[in-house]
Amino acid sequence: MKKFIIICILCVAAIGYSQDNKPTFKAEGDVVKATYYYEDGSISTQGYFKDKKLTGQWIRFDNEGNKIQLAYYDKGKKIGKWFVWTKESLKEINYDNNAIVNVNLWKSENALATNR
Repeated sequence: MKKFIIICILCVAAIGYSQDNKPTFKAEGDVVKATYYYEDGSISTQGYFKDKKLTGQWIRFDNEGNKIQLAYYDKGKKIGKWFVWTKESLKEINYDNNAIVNVNLWKSENALATNR
C-alpha cells in the first residue's frame, strides 16, 4: 500500500512538472497569431506573423496581466508608435522603417493642482 501511494504521488508530481506552457500558433487569414506564456500559464506576449516575419500589433504583459508594451511591425521592421509602461513612467518611441525617429517620456508627478 505504501508503494502504491508513493507511486501515485510521483505520478502526480511528474504530471504537474510536465505541463509546459508552450507557445500557441493559430492561423487567422493570411497571418498567424502567436501567444507566448509565463510558467504560471498567464499570457506573456501576443502578436502576429506573416511570411515568418513579425507583423501588426504585438503586446507584452507582466505576470499580473498588466500591459507593459505595445509595439507594431511591418515585415519584421519596427514601425509607428510603440508604448512602454513602467510603474514610474510611460515611454512613447516612434519608429520609421526600423529606425527611432523620436522618444517621449512621461512621468507621473506628485500632485495635480485643483481649483476649489
